[in-house]
Amino acid sequence: MIDDLDFDSVPSLCFIQDEDALIKNLSLIKELRKNAGIKVILALKAFANWHHFPLIKNYLDGATASSLYEARLIFDKMGQRAHTYAAVYEEEAFDKILYYSDYLTFNSLTQLEKYRDRIAGSKVSFGLRINPEFSPVETDLYNPCALGSRLGITAEHLQKLPEGIEGLHFHALCESSAVDLVEVVKAMEEKFGDLLFYVKWLNLGGGHDLTSGKYDLTKLIFLCKKLKAKYNLQVIMEPGSAILWNTGVLATRVEDIVSANGVQTLMLNASFTAHMPDTLEMPYRPEIVGANTDGEGAFKYRIGGTSCLAGDFLEPYGFAKEVEVGDRIIFKDMMHYTTVKTTMFNGVRHPSIGTWSKEKGYKTLREFTYNDFYRRLG
Repeated sequence: MIDDLDFDSVPSLCFIQDEDALIKNLSLIKELRKNAGIKVILALKAFANWHHFPLIKNYLDGATASSLYEARLIFDKMGQRAHTYAAVYEEEAFDKILYYSDYLTFNSLTQLEKYRDRIAGSKVSFGLRINPEFSPVETDLYNPCALGSRLGITAEHLQKLPEGIEGLHFHALCESSAVDLVEVVKAMEEKFGDLLFYVKWLNLGGGHDLTSGKYDLTKLIFLCKKLKAKYNLQVIMEPGSAILWNTGVLATRVEDIVSANGVQTLMLNASFTAHMPDTLEMPYRPEIVGANTDGEGAFKYRIGGTSCLAGDFLEPYGFAKEVEVGDRIIFKDMMHYTTVKTTMFNGVRHPSIGTWSKEKGYKTLREFTYNDFYRRLG
């Protein structure tokens, strides 16, 4: 476990991948692929740390891209072509995206028609994203099926399968359960079931909480086998978070402690808005090593970020002992939707990226400097 790592020996601000925990998750998913007879691919929108692609490639069926750069990264660092879906394709980039893709999904019928002449004769398998108009996701920012959603085609606009389309793709979940998936599939079949008999593959998207320990894998396997048998098609899943669930941390350091109106704030060398944006957007409350998320404890501290954004903080955590300047604050479960979403807002220092395993120890893979900030905007 990464708990064995001496955090005082690593950079003061650093994302650290626990390779042993990653292999544990990948092994579970590899067994799921075998038992369910499905393809599972990595969603780069959740994790694009390509240093680990050679390892991931040994366990999965490839990866899914949402842009030209992601598709090219899959090709360059996995040696495979991507399952590609983008909400809209840029005209200047489309031919290159096509080159780097084995599967390509259109978000709308108008996009399909716009590029129909350019895909003629291609060996790529083309699909359409459909909108089942049902999702259990309660946060609208993460709900692809919210009323008026721009993502996917609703049933009223897709009465028959267009020529050349071999697959359908939906995405309606976010860290959801097998029960949630069953409900979404039910809604999808009610609206698009007739079309499923005419496609070769069905992509169930991401948002499946497969490795949480709470997910009913037996129910998922039954559902996938049922879909395969009923419609004679290939089932594909593209989880992001599940593959990286609890496989790494963000190590930070307390630089100051500010007191105001009875509130004590630990001022970190990290930023929530720049380095952990989902903690503010979702929002979700990350666990901190040695602290209580409910705020209970002998010492209570608000956790403050280093940027000038007024809301760059988390409400108080509880600690058993007093925290001092220079102490390390370690955030758990920080490998999915973090490094891919970080910014350099305020010119804040970007965390280093490292990896650790019990056998090989710790290694820094990437450090960021002023030049990284300088080159972004000029």
